[in-house]
Amino acid sequence: MMSDSERSKKLPGGTRPIPPGTANPNVPVATVTRLALYLRELQQLHRSGLQRIQSGAIAKRLGLNDSQVRRDLSCFGQFGQRGVGYSIPALTQAIQAILGTDRSWNVILIGAGNLGRALSGYRGFDQQGFRLVGVFDCVEDKIGSKLGGLTIQSLDDLEAVVEKESVELAILAVPASSAASVAQRLEIAGVTGLLNFAPVSVRKPGSSLTVVDVDLAVELQRLAFAVVNQKN
Repeated sequence: MMSDSERSKKLPGGTRPIPPGTANPNVPVATVTRLALYLRELQQLHRSGLQRIQSGAIAKRLGLNDSQVRRDLSCFGQFGQRGVGYSIPALTQAIQAILGTDRSWNVILIGAGNLGRALSGYRGFDQQGFRLVGVFDCVEDKIGSKLGGLTIQSLDDLEAVVEKESVELAILAVPASSAASVAQRLEIAGVTGLLNFAPVSVRKPGSSLTVVDVDLAVELQRLAFAVVNQKN
C-alpha cells in the first residue's frame, strides 16, 4: 500500500495530485463520478498501448467538453503539461490514489438473492481493487451453498468475519424491511462504507457510516427524465 507521502509526490508527466485527505471535501458528487469515468477510459487507453492524451480527447470519449475535464482534475491537483497533454500512466496512477483504489479493499455482500448473485459475479470489482471476502444471507436454504468461490454464510457470522477480514466496505442487497437493521449492525461491527441497493434510505443522524445509495428504479426515472427533456 502507498503511504500518503508517496502518493503526494510529483509523478511523471507534470502530474502532482493533492495529498490524500486534503482535497476539498465539498467537491460535487458529479465531479467524483466523472473522475471514475476518466479512470475507466484511461485504463482502456493504456491497455491499447496509448501513452499520452489531451483533455479534449478524454472529453470526446465521454460526451463532455475539454474545459469540464480540466476543471474536474484541477479540484485534485496539477495534471499534465500545456500543449503536451497528460501521461496516461501517471494520470491513471494519480486518479487511483485520489479515489482510494490504489490499494485493496475487503468487501462483504449481504443478500444472496437475484441482485446479490449478479453483483457477486461482477468482475469489475476485483479489477478495481475491491476483494469480495464474504457473502451473507438469512435464508436457511441458501446458507452453506456456493456463490462463485465463496460459501454463503449466516448473518450470525457477520461480526466475526468483519473483524477477521478487516472489512471496511459492504454491499447491501436486502429487502427494504431489513435494510436499516443490517446497516446498523454493519456500523457497530466496524464497517465504514456501505453501497446500498435496498430501495430505502438507511442513513441515521449522527452516524459515521458513509452510505452511497443505488436505487435502480430511481436511475431509470432519471433516464426517462433526460430522454423526455431531450425531445422537448
